[in-house]
Amino acid sequence: MRKRLGSLASGLASIALTLLGLAIVTFLIGRVMPIDPVLAAVGDNAPQAVIERTRAEMGLDRPIAVQFLTYLWQLAHGDLGRSILTKNAVTSDIARYFPATLELATAAVLVAAVVGVPLGVWAAVRQGTVIDQTIRVVCLAGHSTPVFVLALGSLLIFYAILGIAPGPGRQDIVFQDMVPHVTGLLTVDALIAGDYDALRDALAHMVQPVLILAYFSMAYITRMTRAFMLDALNGEYVVTARAKGLSGTAVVWRHAFPNVGVRLVTVLALTYAGLLEGAVVTETVFAWPGLGQYLTVSLMNADMNPVVGATLLVGLVYVGLNLLADLLYRQLDPRVR
Repeated sequence: MRKRLGSLASGLASIALTLLGLAIVTFLIGRVMPIDPVLAAVGDNAPQAVIERTRAEMGLDRPIAVQFLTYLWQLAHGDLGRSILTKNAVTSDIARYFPATLELATAAVLVAAVVGVPLGVWAAVRQGTVIDQTIRVVCLAGHSTPVFVLALGSLLIFYAILGIAPGPGRQDIVFQDMVPHVTGLLTVDALIAGDYDALRDALAHMVQPVLILAYFSMAYITRMTRAFMLDALNGEYVVTARAKGLSGTAVVWRHAFPNVGVRLVTVLALTYAGLLEGAVVTETVFAWPGLGQYLTVSLMNADMNPVVGATLLVGLVYVGLNLLADLLYRQLDPRVR
């Protein structure tokens, strides 16, 4: 019992230090960027008196230590400041934009995992064959081709030339604001409202960006699965299982894959976190109103509160998913427990 409490305390201390480090990094981002938030708020041609008054109102005339303590106090109360561009609280803007990224990333990582894991296993089992070489070439192409090339090419072919896919955006203008906002996830909200026309339109708009993100993520997942499986298939327990006369399918899925699955938890968690941080290029090309586009527009307009807020959220996502991966690791692998 004492050992478990010590482990729990150590874990909580580690999380606390990580969050403090994250707060320090995001605070410094707002201070070292070559952009004066005061000038961004009042304009370059504002009178000096207005600049000084605004600087005092924003608390930027105080010592840096006081500014940091004030920043921590605001974070503890969920206050990320206001956006100069939208005039809204940053927390309100993030709550509006993040569900679009969450919806896109969740669909993409599910497709990538469902396709990538079996492909990786297949490539490992067929090592050195044409199948293995083909899968490796497909993954190499997906991992090395710039995302904006895939996105623009997809729009050009399927939307502009063939006309079989909807254009950029999250939904057609006909369905704008027709579905009541409940969760922020358009497909879920359309289901709740029973509006199946809006649901079909939302799914149609998701297809291209989801498949592009899934292809990029699938390439990484497949390569890692293949590497893990090759290591597992060379293990002594697999050789023993084969010597006992077990079928190839049983050896692969009952003996080798469970050990691979444990390590894949971390790969999938980090892949998901990478998608949730905002697929900036994909969201920009497809005019997808998610966190990535919000961050890009804010940065281009020198709106630093949203930049810091979005960066903080990305860090929290990574911390949260790493913690979840560790917990799953303990459940799936008794040796860790």
